[in-house]
Amino acid sequence: MRIRPPGRVGLAADALIAVALTSVAVLLGQEAAIQGWSALDAPAYALVGLVNLPLALRSRAPVAVCAFVHLVWFCYVTAGYWPVVNTFGPMLAVYTVASLRPVRTSVTCAAAMAGIWIYAGVVSHSDSMPSVVGQALVFPAVLWRFGVTARRAAELARRLREEQAERARREVAEERGRIARELHDVVAHHMSVISVQAGLAGFVFDSDRDTARTALSTISGTSAEALDELRRMLWVLRASDEDGVPATPMPGLARLGEMVERVRSGGVWVDLRMEGMARPLAPGVDLCAYRVVQEALTNVLKHAPGASVSVELRYEPSQLEVTVADDGQGVIPDKVRPGSGNGLIGMRERAKLYGGRVDIGPRSEGGFEVRLTLPTSTQAVREGEDTSG
Repeated sequence: MRIRPPGRVGLAADALIAVALTSVAVLLGQEAAIQGWSALDAPAYALVGLVNLPLALRSRAPVAVCAFVHLVWFCYVTAGYWPVVNTFGPMLAVYTVASLRPVRTSVTCAAAMAGIWIYAGVVSHSDSMPSVVGQALVFPAVLWRFGVTARRAAELARRLREEQAERARREVAEERGRIARELHDVVAHHMSVISVQAGLAGFVFDSDRDTARTALSTISGTSAEALDELRRMLWVLRASDEDGVPATPMPGLARLGEMVERVRSGGVWVDLRMEGMARPLAPGVDLCAYRVVQEALTNVLKHAPGASVSVELRYEPSQLEVTVADDGQGVIPDKVRPGSGNGLIGMRERAKLYGGRVDIGPRSEGGFEVRLTLPTSTQAVREGEDTSG
């Protein structure tokens, strides 16, 4: 498995590392004479640069860079210079290959480093060849092992990200399928109303013009709502409908009191408040708000038993704002992870479907808050204004 090449930030970091290693090698080379070796001259410093500077491209072409670095290091050792000066570059090259390439390739590179290390001991007529051989075996093996561990960790992290992304996509698809079935019922309701009102208007058209006019007005408003729902349905990918349509009517905010009572019976005190003038909402919007409140209260029951919760509905001229906030009493911190979880994915998908949004996170004063903002349809706004007037 090949790791994806790094971006500009990664290349810049590799370049800085290469420059740093070159600087260290140059400074170390000035100690060659003190260690009993020939002082480094211009060709030696050129070889130092050729060993270390190519490491700037180590993540782009790890095997090629490793081969080139070891070849230059071999030439440097053959020329009789102090081998220690140029050991850091080959070490990093071997680690990089082990962390980015398969085991067979990285073992070959580690063996090449060990061979040149032993070769350096031979050509320098070292008096402690057993120590040199030991170093040649241990250092490449340790670097190889660290590199392989890093590669496996990177592969595991990549697989986890892919699995999480796939699980999120699957949850989104399932949630959209459920929303599609609910919208099917909503649209069927609209079409049924239109059919009944059209039949009524046709029946009384000559005998009762006022009733016919009222029926036609109802058809106009209902068809506008149906068009809104159909437009939203185009955004939903429905895989199948094997379960059939629900046997009971879809819930809405009118049944929010029943839900609150159920949650209270589960040991969570819920305070339900409303601001503004309540008005009819598009069925899909009404259902969306109901489901988000339901999911938020369910999360409180799961993660903060014994907490107190406030549910606030705020009706504004062009939108509905729903806030569910708990005080954090009885919360289990290890189980509360903002931004994760299938329920939160469902909330966001529902709100997105109706042009709204959901903000989820901890409160500064303690506890957790879910805030839903949904735009209301033009027809619902008109009906609300007529009711309040």
